[in-house]
Amino acid sequence: MEQQATGRAGRIERIIREHLAPVELRIHDDSARHAHHVHVRDNGVQAGESHYNVLIVSPAFAGVGRVQRSRMVHDLLAGEFAGGMHALSLVLRTPDEQARMDAA
Repeated sequence: MEQQATGRAGRIERIIREHLAPVELRIHDDSARHAHHVHVRDNGVQAGESHYNVLIVSPAFAGVGRVQRSRMVHDLLAGEFAGGMHALSLVLRTPDEQARMDAA
């Protein structure tokens, strides 16, 4: 992320940076597209803090399968889910995997 994020996005960024030391991290708040969802209306979740798309490129994923990578991130962000985050779309790659994607 280019600027320091605030709110939930900022907390997500801090947690990921602290635990996974990513070489690339992109966090996109996609909540506006989901503001009509029942969980937002019924639970009073802030429309801007419920749905995120996240790209994490980290050496911490080396030798770790796709499902386990996702579990790692979900475990790190369990507090955010407990606090009202509803959905997290993840792209999780090692630096080598990202380099191959960039070269394609």
